[in-house]
Amino acid sequence: MQQALALASSAASNGEVPVGAIVVKDGEIIGRGGNAPIELHDPSAHAEIQALRQAAAHLGNYRLVDCTLYVTLEPCAMCAGAIQHARIAKLVYGASDPKTGACGSVINLMAEPKLNHHCEVVGGVMAVECGTILSTFFKQRRLNNTQ
Repeated sequence: MQQALALASSAASNGEVPVGAIVVKDGEIIGRGGNAPIELHDPSAHAEIQALRQAAAHLGNYRLVDCTLYVTLEPCAMCAGAIQHARIAKLVYGASDPKTGACGSVINLMAEPKLNHHCEVVGGVMAVECGTILSTFFKQRRLNNTQ
């Protein structure tokens, strides 16, 4: 999660919402991503999607079997769907997202019995650190908008 936090910090320095993600297989980081929808003019350029794309390219396969995705914020519905399609084995996230979280906060796509893939989900890992980087970013953004 420390590596994902570093990517979140980098995203924040680029003016993006500070979310970072890594994909790990057999103890090796094979995919990294930081939020970049503004920079890339791409609404799908969330940290998770960036990390999944890099991991898939590394493995030469869109199926990321036996991989773990670490992300600083609970994934949204788009990212949860991509995680399922990639066949990620385990999702570990930091802060919960009470507005758009799709892994238990608003909805739980990972537990939907009608969907054909389910991964293990562990939430709240380094939640304070992951939440602090987000709250600091938005507090600064609000401050800048009032000046």
